[in-house]
Amino acid sequence: MPGAILWIGLGIALIAFNLRPALASVSPLLGQLADAFHLSDALAGALTTIPVLCFGLMAPLAPVLARRFGVEPTLLVSLIAIAGGIVLRLGPSALTLLAGTVIAGVGIALTNVLLPALVKRDFPSHAGLATGLYTTALAIGAALAAGATLPLEHAIGRGWRGGIGFWALPAVVAAVIWLPRLRSFPRNGGIGAGARYAAILRDPLAWQVVMLFGLQSLDYYVTLSWLPSIFREHHFDPATSGILLSISMVLGIPMSLAIPVLAARSRDQRVYLLGLIACTALGFLGILVWPEQTAYVSVALLGIGLGGTFPLALTLVVLRTRRPEQTEVLSSFAQCAGYLVAAIGPVLIGALHEATGGWMAPLALLLVLLVPETLGGLAVARGGRYLEAAG
Repeated sequence: MPGAILWIGLGIALIAFNLRPALASVSPLLGQLADAFHLSDALAGALTTIPVLCFGLMAPLAPVLARRFGVEPTLLVSLIAIAGGIVLRLGPSALTLLAGTVIAGVGIALTNVLLPALVKRDFPSHAGLATGLYTTALAIGAALAAGATLPLEHAIGRGWRGGIGFWALPAVVAAVIWLPRLRSFPRNGGIGAGARYAAILRDPLAWQVVMLFGLQSLDYYVTLSWLPSIFREHHFDPATSGILLSISMVLGIPMSLAIPVLAARSRDQRVYLLGLIACTALGFLGILVWPEQTAYVSVALLGIGLGGTFPLALTLVVLRTRRPEQTEVLSSFAQCAGYLVAAIGPVLIGALHEATGGWMAPLALLLVLLVPETLGGLAVARGGRYLEAAG
């Protein structure tokens, strides 16, 4: 049994690793992709926005598929979709690029919802640690894809297709390792009752969770999409711009481990929220005012702030519910509505950059949006509050 649990844990970590490279590998190559397919800034931003939109639209579908076919088979199909979507991106036209992005986004969206449920089912006594390891594997995948895609492009020697296409391989490896689970998965392996959205819509706490989750995700995906382009306009070379993005992703790794543990031990999490959002604000401000002088410090602050706010938001979903069925419905609702909010970000920022001809207005807007994120987050992070709806 311990060996089986370790194998399941390895499978979960490998699956989680594949949840961000399909997005992070595109960011350092947005300029090349825009030139190759004659894409506008807004359409180039859509390459990272489309998967996030899928995260929101497909979140309610994941429990339905899990109840119908089981969690393990659905996860296997999701991994195949991720790998297949990445391969399809390598096609000859903007249509194949966008279609592959959609397919990979759907696979990631289903996995986003199912992995936390799988962790809770298979690691009931160590859910906090398992969640930390899951989010850490996710952060490692994002960091490696952000930093290694350009070097891989040069090493493989097939231009941007080599850099992007490489990331189909980890998804294939994860699928192969996960395949034996189909022989022994629980036949009642669905993740529970359907989400009671009608009830949760009336609970203010649910909307405050959405405000926190959605806006922190918007910050993250805007950074993932446009940070290298921002630094390239400030005369950093493409490789250095990719490294700066990778630094911000790497610093999210220790935060993914530490924040869930610290937050779970505290009755009130507001001090963690304020500290993390302050780091995010200082990072954006440094890039806005002193991009060349403070580049490394600014991206480090962004990495700490954004890298910690995401696992904090996921942890608060668990801490602010009393029963597993409430956790499920709040998680599903937060991902559905929150990722739809986040999907606006990269396209909006790209369009604003195109309209103004610079990055001052987009970065100023990101700073302004930290205000409602802070207000919503403080309401959720205050100790003693629990979701009353949906169960």
